[in-house]
Amino acid sequence: MAADFHEVLFPLDIGLGRAGGPVRRTDIVTLASGREHRNARWAASRRRYDAGLGVRSVDALHAVIAFFEERRGRLVGFRFRDRTDWRSGPPSQAPGPFDQRIGTGDGASLAFPLVKTYGGGFAPYLRAIAKPVGGSVRAGVNGAEQPVGSGFNCDPATGLVTFAAPPPAGAAITAGFAFDVPVRFDTDELDIDLSAFDAGAIPKIPLIEIVP
Repeated sequence: MAADFHEVLFPLDIGLGRAGGPVRRTDIVTLASGREHRNARWAASRRRYDAGLGVRSVDALHAVIAFFEERRGRLVGFRFRDRTDWRSGPPSQAPGPFDQRIGTGDGASLAFPLVKTYGGGFAPYLRAIAKPVGGSVRAGVNGAEQPVGSGFNCDPATGLVTFAAPPPAGAAITAGFAFDVPVRFDTDELDIDLSAFDAGAIPKIPLIEIVP
């Protein structure tokens, strides 16, 4: 294959009916006293989904098979829209230029990667956003929104925001955006039993988040 990631979205109508979310790996050792030692094996969470819940017709199955074959099973990654977490703010609100703090100006740097912060009271988690939706990104510097094109641009394939001029030292760099999750199929085999599907069984279509 010429590339290991295709900038294409998993069929949105099928993806709306899915199960899954973030996964973490934690080692837990229980001591004789009953106290626990807990250690995070992963620094970042990784999302898993089962898109089979969205398959409601044979035509939808056909669309998934075509998508699976073009990705060559687990070989090539693609975009997936998680409708529970796909914007810089709540899913019900349109992105604004001040939704997320993505950096601080130093008077020289032009480029800042998109991030989304979860929590804030104890140990905020910063998630790198590598697949923003093209045309959705808005950016601000010290509370002033910057114009797209003349003020900044964002690469939808990497999530890197590049300003036309370096933001001043100490300036708060903010952004708002919609985004997709980079995933791949987590199987090289789609086992579809049409008779079971007609009887109401839901096929398994496992997806797993990747670093593109």
